[in-house]
Amino acid sequence: MRWTFVIAYYNEADYLAATLASLAAQTLKPFRLLLVDNGSTDGSAAIARAAVLPDVEVVHLAEARPGKIFALEEAMPSLSTEFVAFGDADTFYPPHYLATAQAAYTASDIVAAMATDVPPDAARALRKRRHNQIVSRLWPKQTHTGGFGQTFRTAALVAAGGYAERFWPYVLMDHEIMQRVVKQGRIVYPYGLWCVPSDRRSDRTRVRWTLAERLLYHFTPAAAKDWYFYRFLGPRLRARKLGHLNLREKTWVA
Repeated sequence: MRWTFVIAYYNEADYLAATLASLAAQTLKPFRLLLVDNGSTDGSAAIARAAVLPDVEVVHLAEARPGKIFALEEAMPSLSTEFVAFGDADTFYPPHYLATAQAAYTASDIVAAMATDVPPDAARALRKRRHNQIVSRLWPKQTHTGGFGQTFRTAALVAAGGYAERFWPYVLMDHEIMQRVVKQGRIVYPYGLWCVPSDRRSDRTRVRWTLAERLLYHFTPAAAKDWYFYRFLGPRLRARKLGHLNLREKTWVA
């Protein structure tokens, strides 16, 4: 068994079953699935425990401290396979997802293979995949993928410190983790590695950075990226009270 797939969930009863069904349909098996309940109150844990995934070793974990970063921290000690994928509980993963990710690790210096998030519309999805191919070549030491589509060589992730609240207690944790992992080796964006997050993600009001912050992220040299995250962006997010708990806000729920 070479892969572990991690999903931390909080009140995802409307989406979790479909996400688990997409993982059950993976062509690459066996793999281990870590499901981390982050204090759900809507029956998500019951859905997770009722799911049947043939040839998948399912491990159920729980983290009572509110916040996705704590749930991911809870998963870190259980990572014992060569590779690890992190996904979200409201995302569709095509059957070839893990197989495509594994094929990307062709060289020992590749430490991460990132998926492109695409919309259901085929034409728009094609444009998004082509776009990610371009930007990932222009900015190879940055991240162009959210937490729904990150895969790592486990040893590199652990060497970088893994997911831990002490490193980054703010939003945009999926970008900060890559700042540490990229120091371990190369990041690739395979054209065939994609997934479909739910359309509710169009509302990112409480978790986004400003246009100026994003532009500076792109144009700050790689050698100065530590300064960007830990001396510049972190204090700005703290001042705006954009901590990791903002990720629990479901602004699409009335």
